[in-house]
Formats: sequence, structure tokens, C-alpha cells
Amino acid sequence: MELARVWWVALASLSFGIGLLGLFLPLLPTTEFMLAAVYCASRGSPRLEAWIRSRRYVGPLLESWETERAIPSRAKFAALGMIGASMVMIFLHLGEGWLRWVIMVLLGAVAAWLVSRPAPSVPTK
Repeated sequence: MELARVWWVALASLSFGIGLLGLFLPLLPTTEFMLAAVYCASRGSPRLEAWIRSRRYVGPLLESWETERAIPSRAKFAALGMIGASMVMIFLHLGEGWLRWVIMVLLGAVAAWLVSRPAPSVPTK
């Protein structure tokens, strides 16, 4: 039983870390990894789950997503800015060929999905 708790906490920690990277890297989705972190933490450590939910930048995002499937405008703008910057860098530095265009289409699809998400009815801080 103790080993299972350790694995859940380890998975929660890994998911949380990847989610933090997702705040800065456009292809890593922050919310999904934070949701996974909360789920895993709830299995292994309710205290860790509460800690994750209490984080200033993560807690409101999780709550908005869980209740409304909504993303705050500020998070959308930040993500779209990073996606745009990534697209420019890929266009300028990745050689001619199909890989450049596949990545550009994927980034465009992620951007379109982000734009399609509603804003939360209760503004986040």
C-alpha cells in the first residue's frame, strides 16, 4: 500500500513539474498536466493535492477548467504570444520541407483550439 502512494506522489510531482514547464513552452499544455497532478496527488497525498490547488497561478486555472472548461484571457494571450513566437522561429530556422509545415499546422491548430475556449465567468486573479 505504501509503494502505491509513493508512485502516485511521484507521478503527481512529475506532472506538476511538466505543467510548470508548460507555462513557458507552448507545446506543453499546462492545464492538462496540472489536472493530472491533482488527480495523482488525490490518490497518494491529499496534502499535496491541497498544496497544488492553493498555488496562486495554478489554483484558479484548475478551478476554471474543472467547472467551465474555460481559460482566462490572460493565459490565452500569453499562450498565443508564445505560439506566435515559436512559429516565427520555426519558419526562420527550420529548413525547407514538410516538417516545418507539419509543426506550423499543429501550432495553428493549438492556437485555434485556445481561441475557441471561453473565458471564465468569474475572473481569475
